[in-house]
Amino acid sequence: MKQKSKFHYAWWILIALSIIVGIGKGAVNNTAGLFLTSVTNDLGFGMGKLSLYFSVSAVVTMIFLPIGGKLMAKYDTRLILSIGIVFQAGAYALFGLMSSVWGWYALAIPLAVGGVFITVIAGPVIINQWFKKSNGLALGVLSAVGGGVGAIAQPIAASLIDGLGWRSAYMIIGGAAIIIVVPIAMLLIKRSPQAHGVLPYGADDVTGQENQQSTGEEAGIDMATAKKSTALYALMLFFFFVTSIASFSMHIPTYLTNQGFDITFAGNVMGTYMLGILIGSLILGFLVDKLGSKYTAILAMVCGIIAISLLLFANNSTTIITFAVGLFGLVSSSIGIIAPALASTIFGKKAYSEIYSTASIGLAVASIIALPAYGFVYDATGSYMSVLYALIIMLVINIGCVFVAFNDKRKLVEQGFWTE
Repeated sequence: MKQKSKFHYAWWILIALSIIVGIGKGAVNNTAGLFLTSVTNDLGFGMGKLSLYFSVSAVVTMIFLPIGGKLMAKYDTRLILSIGIVFQAGAYALFGLMSSVWGWYALAIPLAVGGVFITVIAGPVIINQWFKKSNGLALGVLSAVGGGVGAIAQPIAASLIDGLGWRSAYMIIGGAAIIIVVPIAMLLIKRSPQAHGVLPYGADDVTGQENQQSTGEEAGIDMATAKKSTALYALMLFFFFVTSIASFSMHIPTYLTNQGFDITFAGNVMGTYMLGILIGSLILGFLVDKLGSKYTAILAMVCGIIAISLLLFANNSTTIITFAVGLFGLVSSSIGIIAPALASTIFGKKAYSEIYSTASIGLAVASIIALPAYGFVYDATGSYMSVLYALIIMLVINIGCVFVAFNDKRKLVEQGFWTE
């Protein structure tokens, strides 16, 4: 092994990974909503029809995830990430050449396949390889950089659409993502710490702790009991609604242009949304540690109710709208922070991966249904007012789901189903 240095190579991995994932999420995936109005106005098909490509992408993601995990484990990480961004960002660039909605549906397949590697698997897999301690810090940095990249990319994308048109904007964003990510992946990312000749960061520090932690990690409720519990279905419903709520972010640019604002303002507001995700991730992570997942979840849903209410009654105030969308970003960050924390608090570690993956069906189903549903409502009514009221109802239901889940957990513990 190489001699230890003060700056462990794991931190270079984190920097490179943050840029790669940040570009995949913030600059590619999260700018997609800015294009919806321009594309539908130019090509003449409905918002609902175009939004269906998000559902196609979600279905492909569900199918390809287990395959992607095996490929990531088998082949060189640098090659996988390079191919992944070519698929994801290349498909995004090719959107600029399409004239039929079927082009978006077809390209959603490579978009999702590449996105599985870049935006879903890469972060947790590579961080777990390189960090034996400070995993939470590393994941927090990864999430924060993604929000930061998105905050920068949103107004740039809006300016490109406004100045050069949506076709050129698609191609510039997609092309730039490939040009930036491939060299970083090939030069900085390493297959594993062992291949680089070092131990993972903190490996020596945690060696003596692992035996002490192993017993605590097994405490909780087993899968057979969880499957029969009301708590699991309440958690699944929470996952479904929180993802459905966050999915509205893709329609915010269209909502704003429908309210009479231009695409430049919409892009700036979406930049604030990404800042909300960045700051929200840090705040919610801190609050989960201090208040627990139950009260943090309730607080986040209350913030969502405030944000949507402000949008409903903003009376075209740019200040109120910007603040409301930023606050909505905090709610969207709940998916990556509060959702897994709730699963851990309610069911413990005994069967965490099985329980969390089962509850995550709610996330996947929401990704498939919610986005096009909002588009079809807009097509039918000409506005998003009914959608905004529906979001408030979902937020209230989610607060109820939290109480139901924790009440059922208490009963399970009293009945002796929580074991060490």
